Amino acid sequence: MTSRTAIVTGGAAGIGGAISRRLAADGNLVAIFDLNGDAARAAAESIEDAGGKAIGVAVDISDRPALDAAVAEVRARLGRPAILVTSAGITVSAPFLEISPETWNKVQDINFGGTFHSCQAVLPDMIEQGWGRIVTISSSSIHTCNPGLAAYTSSKWGVVGLTKVLALEFAKHGITVNTIPPGFIETQMMRDHVAGGFIDLQQQIDATPVGRVGKPEDVAATCAFLVSEEAGYVTGQVIDVAGGRTV
Repeated sequence: MTSRTAIVTGGAAGIGGAISRRLAADGNLVAIFDLNGDAARAAAESIEDAGGKAIGVAVDISDRPALDAAVAEVRARLGRPAILVTSAGITVSAPFLEISPETWNKVQDINFGGTFHSCQAVLPDMIEQGWGRIVTISSSSIHTCNPGLAAYTSSKWGVVGLTKVLALEFAKHGITVNTIPPGFIETQMMRDHVAGGFIDLQQQIDATPVGRVGKPEDVAATCAFLVSEEAGYVTGQVIDVAGGRTV
């Protein structure tokens, strides 16, 4: 497999962490971007201990100058990025009339704006190479549209729309752009919600046709295909990894 430089935002843990590990295992050079710099560096060290090549970079993806500086660091240490996975994001739950403008803007700035900034920062490198793969991580909330998730769901719908436009705009440069909306995936956030009584685990399993909770590695496996050479004819697609919940 050709070794390429990949950036994974929110890549220190959870779904992003699984993606970082999988891309490194597949031979890519991985830059882990995360707001938690210590976690990003620890994740990179774990990958290196396993024989891969990775660096951890502390960055707020909603801060464009900081993001541009982080991408410049990747170019200097690993080479021009050819793969981008935008996994960073936050979830805020509140009734619509109780969402403050500040909360609304924060969710949009990180989930939607951060995806915009990340894509715009790396696309020139991909164009110059005549090859690129972008996978945005959206959410199954684009299908379910659950009450209380107006800010989050709106931001993720924005990610889907951006994905489709970029797929059409940059296809001529050998760049594909797809999105994965994960379903009910076992992450620390999910475990916290279960422990706090906000989620009934068995109810969620019963609602999933394949009969189990998803693993971050399920999302990572799909992502690994979408960033591969073999996926060059797949672009602008919404690839659900949800165990049949969105059929």
